[in-house]
Amino acid sequence: MKRFRRHGHESQRDKLKQELYQFNKTVEHGFPHQPSALGYSPTLQLLAIGTRSGAIKLYGSPGVEFMGLHDENATVTQVHFLPHQVELVTLLDDNSLHMWTLRAHQGVSELLEIGRFALTGPPGAPPSVTRVTAVLAHSSGELLLLGTEGGHVFVVEVPCFRELEERNISVEEVQSSVPEEYIGRRSLESVEALQENPLNPRQVLLGYSRGLMVLWDLDGKCATQHFLCTQQLESVWWMPDGGQVISSHSDGSFCHWTVTGEGSQQEPDKQETPYGTFPCKAISKIVQLPSTEGTPFLLFSGGMPRASYGDRHCISIINGKTHVALDFTSRIIDFFVIRDEGVPKALVVLVEEELVVVDLQSEGWPVIQTPYLVPLHCSAITCSHHVSCIPLKLWERVLAAGALQNTHYSGKPWPVTGGQNLAPDPPQRDLLLTGHEDGTVRFWDASGVCLHPMYKLSTAGVFHTDADFNDNMNQGAEGDWPPFRKVGNFDPYSDDPRLGIQKIHLCKYSGYLAVAGTAGQILMMELNDEPAEQVVEASLVDLLQGQEGFRWKGHARLEVHEDPVLFPPGFQPFSLVQCQPPAGVTALTLHSEWKLVAFGTSHGFGLYDYLQRSPVLVRCTLNPSDQLAMEGPLSRVKSIKKSLRQSFRRIRRSRVSVRKNRANNAAKLQEANARLDAELQEMELAPVQRKIEARSSDDSFTGLVRTLYFADSFLSDATHSTPSLWAGTNGGSVFAYILRLPTVEHRTEDPVTAHPAKEIQLMHRAPVVGLVVLDGRGAPLPEPLEVAHDLSRSPDMQGSHHLLVISEEQFKLFTLPKVSAKMKLKLTATEGSRVRRVGVAWFGSSRVDEYGESGLVVLTNQGDLLVVSLPGVKMQVQHPCIRREDVSGIASCVFTKHGQGFYLISPSEFERFSLSARWLVEPKCLVEVPPPLSASARAPLPRSQPDGAPTEHSDHRSVGDAVEVLQEIQKSLEGDQMTYLENNMKGLSTGGMVMSNGE
Repeated sequence: MKRFRRHGHESQRDKLKQELYQFNKTVEHGFPHQPSALGYSPTLQLLAIGTRSGAIKLYGSPGVEFMGLHDENATVTQVHFLPHQVELVTLLDDNSLHMWTLRAHQGVSELLEIGRFALTGPPGAPPSVTRVTAVLAHSSGELLLLGTEGGHVFVVEVPCFRELEERNISVEEVQSSVPEEYIGRRSLESVEALQENPLNPRQVLLGYSRGLMVLWDLDGKCATQHFLCTQQLESVWWMPDGGQVISSHSDGSFCHWTVTGEGSQQEPDKQETPYGTFPCKAISKIVQLPSTEGTPFLLFSGGMPRASYGDRHCISIINGKTHVALDFTSRIIDFFVIRDEGVPKALVVLVEEELVVVDLQSEGWPVIQTPYLVPLHCSAITCSHHVSCIPLKLWERVLAAGALQNTHYSGKPWPVTGGQNLAPDPPQRDLLLTGHEDGTVRFWDASGVCLHPMYKLSTAGVFHTDADFNDNMNQGAEGDWPPFRKVGNFDPYSDDPRLGIQKIHLCKYSGYLAVAGTAGQILMMELNDEPAEQVVEASLVDLLQGQEGFRWKGHARLEVHEDPVLFPPGFQPFSLVQCQPPAGVTALTLHSEWKLVAFGTSHGFGLYDYLQRSPVLVRCTLNPSDQLAMEGPLSRVKSIKKSLRQSFRRIRRSRVSVRKNRANNAAKLQEANARLDAELQEMELAPVQRKIEARSSDDSFTGLVRTLYFADSFLSDATHSTPSLWAGTNGGSVFAYILRLPTVEHRTEDPVTAHPAKEIQLMHRAPVVGLVVLDGRGAPLPEPLEVAHDLSRSPDMQGSHHLLVISEEQFKLFTLPKVSAKMKLKLTATEGSRVRRVGVAWFGSSRVDEYGESGLVVLTNQGDLLVVSLPGVKMQVQHPCIRREDVSGIASCVFTKHGQGFYLISPSEFERFSLSARWLVEPKCLVEVPPPLSASARAPLPRSQPDGAPTEHSDHRSVGDAVEVLQEIQKSLEGDQMTYLENNMKGLSTGGMVMSNGE
């Protein structure tokens, strides 16, 4: 009976866990790492990006996102949408072709791979015969033309990937139709370009690397016209009127050719080299389109003078007398032009580090701000901070400050508008703040699927740097040639690495922001809607407290401007704390109700009153053996001797302990047997707990401050609560200070004082990574000002409080004020598991709105996510999340207050995950099948079959074809047959067929 009740209790607990916890990786924010291919569907209004890791990502209107991953770890080299369909084809660098489709399932679309294909040449043929270099998705939606390195063109039926051998175009056929004197003894080389006649789908232009272009009739299977160019071919563009072809070449020139449909043209109608007679780089792609004014738009990439500007990444736009060379900060992958009724609307450029969209309809061709695919790594991300449930007033003020920074952007809406975003509106406003190497803090709207930029804060203006001088170094002056214009946000270079942001803390209720950097600088900021010119007051804090024998060998501190500095609207600094030595800040916390900020470095911690702008407390935590802490992260001289000495010391210690163990084994055998029963009982109670390895006090950086925490709790006695500051170090020490705050009337006059109260030393000296005080109900204390804004209930001050100390290896609960250990939960030390990140989260039930539980969210060095219950300190769930080898991803993780989190999967991308069954942010979108074209518009090509061979039926025909056939038959049917066909058509729209009995 007892066993049955226990089983029932466990099943009930498991059910409750399912209602509270559910692990999902939901969406990737930012810019794809190492993009390698770009595609666009004018029909679906979707763009596609392929990457070197084999990922394929589709984007439409904001919130419409899809992602697929090839099984092969190969680079995506080309992406092509099938015209007027929801399928697309990808080509990988292993020469495989893959078919993808957007299939509707339960009201939303999914990106699925439905086929793969690889060309096979004749036996004994070299690989170049079938290595694909050019792909043309024919407008019929039924054919792919594949040009190869060997000069052959293979014709493949899609979506079933069936090679139509009788329609292939061999290089021998092409050579036999070309004049003998042109061919000579040289080969045509690879197929560089394939273009379809915009007005006649039966004509295709074959472009060969050597320079030859051939007009090929698909019906007649013969060449009808030749363009005999002698310069190496890079790309081909067929004018929309079908009468002209433009070719671009490796010498930086482009040529115009007239399409007559017969004969050979030995010289172009016109040849131009836009950037002079000196040797130029290749024009890798060229596009020309008509405009409303009559003068055409000419756009091309490359072509720069090789000697002077060969290192520039440029796309030139020429329209009449207006000529601009868009200068990008990273390599151009590809570009396309979005058209509005044939007229250029926007230029979309994929470069290696960002996506740039240029408005071609507005004067000056301004850039359109991207709602997604924003380069998070404009400057390298150094830290991040998440704030949930932002009040509307603060949200609007941040948006207003950001809008003033974006006046240079075009006012036109985002031009990629495909799909429908079906995701519900976010239930709350969330901010993600990222600190960067160049001293900036960027504010992102992290409420929904799109991580949208809101505002950028720069701290460089407070200090003497070269930033102001370098701002306009790369801008071209008027009259310069080529007419460069710098575009894009990616700028990986920092004027001074000391500006790098290490810690951020924002109070969403008061609008105060604390930002700490690499050179020991802590800036206090306040949100101001107006520009202000002011001097930033600096306070120097000596964390060494006059200790002798330590000499700082790292970088010098930043010099502060002594004169007033003009700060734009937004967050403006009013006070600066400068730590000495100027080591990077490792811990930061802000209490805006008490007007205090606490900070820590590898040398100690301090407390600063930013209302009176004076230091309150300084405590040195440096251990006499912490000489390495004096080197500094930017020091060129690292103490290799120190690390070697430690390694040898550990080896000697382990050898000595082994000898001692061998000598004492016989004497301790009896004692070990006596303890065996007790140990077995302990293992039954806690099967996951293992022995924790003790650490030496000689380990480096034991004085490094890992965490700081403010709490209003009981330290001196059990009846009177007092404000307190807690600090945890790398050496397993916890320091507690009682804070005496003046009354509100005298807060600006009387000083705040701090008095040492408690000190805890963990037995195994494991680094303390988190501190939490639990109230009488076992709930974590609310944030500062949270109760005052009626967003949290007041903490229970009647029952006894507890302190939870989270070290890298265990969770230990202490009673307050006596600080006696009550319970603990250990991690598996023998498997090398350590706590790397920890946060407090509220998990709401997915079934009952009023019910929820607080818990600790933990990330280990193994990449596992854990949830530990509060106040019971019991393991609830465990899920693998990040690869253990991904050290930077684990270090970058940040948790939200509602069981979600972010971590960097690359320098430019955040992966979002959720442990909560209630709160989930993920894309929910639908892409509808475009209406089928009429038979005359599609101009289907006849499918040749060998004599006497039956016509093959493919189950993979496009949805558009099937719907059209059913619509034609539907006209002649009535009654039950009509209903049957209507059901089949509904089934087709969701990717399936409804079959009647036996059919």
